[in-house]
Amino acid sequence: MNNIESFVQKNKTRVETKLSQYIPPSVSGVESLQQAIHYSLFAGGKRLRPLLIYATGKALHAKINLLDIPAMAIECLHTFSLVHDDLPCMDNADLRRGKPTCHKQFSEAMAVLAGDALQTLAFEILASAPSALTAQQRLKMIEVLAKASGYQGMALGQACDIQQNKNLSIDFVRYLYQAKTGDLIRASVQMAVIASGCLSKRIFTSLSRFADCLGLAFQIQDDVLDIESEASCLGKDTKIDEKLDKKTIPSLIGLQAAKSEVTSLHQQALTHLNQIQLQNSILASLANTILFRKH
Repeated sequence: MNNIESFVQKNKTRVETKLSQYIPPSVSGVESLQQAIHYSLFAGGKRLRPLLIYATGKALHAKINLLDIPAMAIECLHTFSLVHDDLPCMDNADLRRGKPTCHKQFSEAMAVLAGDALQTLAFEILASAPSALTAQQRLKMIEVLAKASGYQGMALGQACDIQQNKNLSIDFVRYLYQAKTGDLIRASVQMAVIASGCLSKRIFTSLSRFADCLGLAFQIQDDVLDIESEASCLGKDTKIDEKLDKKTIPSLIGLQAAKSEVTSLHQQALTHLNQIQLQNSILASLANTILFRKH
């Protein structure tokens, strides 16, 4: 096992163990809500965003216990977005992480409530989970995550996505990708910087630009995999964008050009990373793993 594989395995286990301590307790008579939350949160997944937090924090010599709080919060927020994204009124997906989607396993109403609970749990963790984080650090992370997931970020991207028309420009699709997917990836890196106590604006800016390139490349690679892979490999429904006649980068510029854009964005991300003198080998390796994955 190489360094990045060891890092991924160790920190996936860490964040999942920490999350298991924060699942809301069952309320007698409505155990199905707790079951739906647990089912969605522990159905597997890459844990990309928590891993980015741990990798960024490692580059900045942050204490790992300070990184647990944003790592848990971002995964709750991300899982909420998946639960709602899969709903019949959105993508109407049947499969997520190799299992039936939350609304298929439980009900549409319970999936909505589970998503709502996961969203609020993210901010509860940032605000009050035991940690040596200062109040100022907590407030700043809450601000970053709220902006990334709200009407200026992920929610805006999803709204653009479901209101697509046939005349979208490639620049607008890139903007959509940044809002829907990239903003949470940027928030992951930014929260790690905040948790580390680093006050350098240059480092904050360079890492944010690194994350922006990574986020856009991640979504384009997701589109490529959606075209080239089977549902059994990805663990989720494939060809949904095609079925819904949604515009994607590959559909606008072609599959090979989309792959080339991923490679270009990857190089840009590493350029931003190399502009700052950090212990960044794990962060660079994680970017490689994320962008050139097979599922």
